[in-house]
Amino acid sequence: MRNLRTAILISGRGSNMEALVKAAGNKDFPAEIVLVLSNRPEAEGLKFAKKAGIPTIVVDHTKFENRDEFEAAIDEHLKAAKTELVCLAGFMRVLNATFVNRWRDRILNIHPSLLPSFRGLHTHERVLETGVKFTGATVHFVRPEMDDGPIIIQAAVPVNPDDNPETLAARVLEYEHKIYPKALRLVAEGKVKVSGGRAAILSEQPSTKGFSNPST
Repeated sequence: MRNLRTAILISGRGSNMEALVKAAGNKDFPAEIVLVLSNRPEAEGLKFAKKAGIPTIVVDHTKFENRDEFEAAIDEHLKAAKTELVCLAGFMRVLNATFVNRWRDRILNIHPSLLPSFRGLHTHERVLETGVKFTGATVHFVRPEMDDGPIIIQAAVPVNPDDNPETLAARVLEYEHKIYPKALRLVAEGKVKVSGGRAAILSEQPSTKGFSNPST
């Protein structure tokens, strides 16, 4: 079976990009990372990608008069790399509906909360402000609305009484690095079917265990 040609879009250090690249380095992984694209020339993740031998490109959003031209340039580079799937990994630009719909069901995103809760920015601060006992991470197909789309996989992470945004972010990030490669594998293996607003996992083995926080 041919590996799925996957491009990753980043804006910063790209730790989730690193997790995907490392996973794709395994011989049995069904996706190949063919391009890492950043909208910021100083993005730290570009160094890792280059060292890993992955083609990189910078499409600096500040060099374009409008978002349509910026996204058209991204689209050209994705097509030139014969991209079949796009993974957003800390890409800090909102993509317009035209671009998203052109790549419908071919763009994945990871968000540091249990969507649909806590969409948008400053996620961990808002989690702590509300006092919820669990947060987590979600990988989903992208839709034009922010942090919206059929959910592929989620991980739940406890919120501890002594947490601050930094400690909570670090705990969530650990699980982001686990579930994003899993989601990419499922999609690349053709095991995810989108119907309506839901993503069904074929041959899914759901967990039957529940847990509480605090545990007593």
